[in-house]
Amino acid sequence: MQNFIIRITQKNFNIIENQQCRCFILPDSTSVEFAAEFVQKAHAADKLVLASGEKAVSFYQKNNLDGFMVDTSKESAPQKLIKKLQAQNPQAIIGVISRNRRHEAMLVSECEPDFVAFKVWQEGLEQTKELLQWYNELFLIQSAAQIEDNDVDISAISADFIIIEDVEVK
Repeated sequence: MQNFIIRITQKNFNIIENQQCRCFILPDSTSVEFAAEFVQKAHAADKLVLASGEKAVSFYQKNNLDGFMVDTSKESAPQKLIKKLQAQNPQAIIGVISRNRRHEAMLVSECEPDFVAFKVWQEGLEQTKELLQWYNELFLIQSAAQIEDNDVDISAISADFIIIEDVEVK
């Protein structure tokens, strides 16, 4: 049974009860009111809530979230950024989106984030599946596959977590 991290894209509290979901991601554009209510209900259900977006760190800090995701796929020195964020937020759960390349995956994993995510599109699915298999054989850091295309067959992906949008979960 796959475990999901759900990206919240609409006001939906029912998703909290989904037993396959362990964690939620709120975009940094979420209203403070909705974030407060969602976090309260998710925490009552013993589930985690992370922030995402360019202002994810400040959104996490201001809204009693459990951590944040940072996209390092465009960073020239992702290790520096990750270490800085870890030092500034020692209690935060930190997820890192890495480039879909082995070298970058190794670099970000050396920083020991809580999980490393790889973006998955239908085009390039086989290469990403191979990357995830390689990654999971070598690293103890949890892996996540962030689904970017609705056409991707998630049952064929071997990652610790599958990150999907809430509209995909019924």
